[in-house]
Amino acid sequence: MGLRTTISERQRRLGYELKHLREQAGFSAGEAAERIGMGRAQLSQIETAKTTILTERLHELCRLYGCTDETYVRALVAMSEATGKGWWSAHRKHRGPGALDLAELEAGAVTIRTHEPLFIPGLFQTADYARAIFSSPKLELDNIEQALRFRMERQRILTLDDPPSVHAVIHEAALHMRFGDADVVREQLLHLIELARLPNVTIQIYPFTAQAYAALSGNFAHFIPSNAKLGTVLLEAPLGSRCLAEEGQLREYSFLFDSLAESALAPIDVSLAPEARSVKDSLALIQHLLYTL
Repeated sequence: MGLRTTISERQRRLGYELKHLREQAGFSAGEAAERIGMGRAQLSQIETAKTTILTERLHELCRLYGCTDETYVRALVAMSEATGKGWWSAHRKHRGPGALDLAELEAGAVTIRTHEPLFIPGLFQTADYARAIFSSPKLELDNIEQALRFRMERQRILTLDDPPSVHAVIHEAALHMRFGDADVVREQLLHLIELARLPNVTIQIYPFTAQAYAALSGNFAHFIPSNAKLGTVLLEAPLGSRCLAEEGQLREYSFLFDSLAESALAPIDVSLAPEARSVKDSLALIQHLLYTL
């Protein structure tokens, strides 16, 4: 079997986990490979996600490393046996690996926690708002409509029969950013209110009047699958995205999101009557901004 030329984040993560288990068990790559009758080069290629691993071999490695967490092992097997195919497969010719990894991460998550300081999260963007972003000359997109279709298809996960729980903390600055004219901004703000009606969506606004904590955190998304140990934090930047997988990193970003949510305004809750609102909340802030448009 030839070596992979393109490696997905899921494949990379499986290799990382197997290498981490080996190092925790105190084996060198050569020692571990010899113990299960595998070449050292092949094990190295598995750990760097350049090649696949048979399910039987994966179980052998887990037993050798003393991994007794059956739920975790089953999750590793699922990662190994996954084809990586989904709705995003139809976009492979037009979207880069980062976008495809994002779609696969979203599809495999049971919980998504995201913080955005300057943009409305992609899962919440209206078509006109997203088009206004994609139309920026500095992005130099060859096919804006194709990029837009990809983003709109991503949003389907919000209304699946068994959708992920999505919790977003959005800085107030993002609500003031003008992507498109006033009508586009108004439609986007109203769309946030409508999305908050979904039982699996929680939206909080981090106001200018709160601590400067949000300004120090940057944007990130934490994708948590059924086995939380295999969660991934995605950091997006102009020059590309970066995925974090180390246990300490996941713990740090989980704490960071908890801190952001604690300091943010109460979530949008359209079920409360106006007279029941005893404190400022996210809905009140959005309604105030709508009034000023």
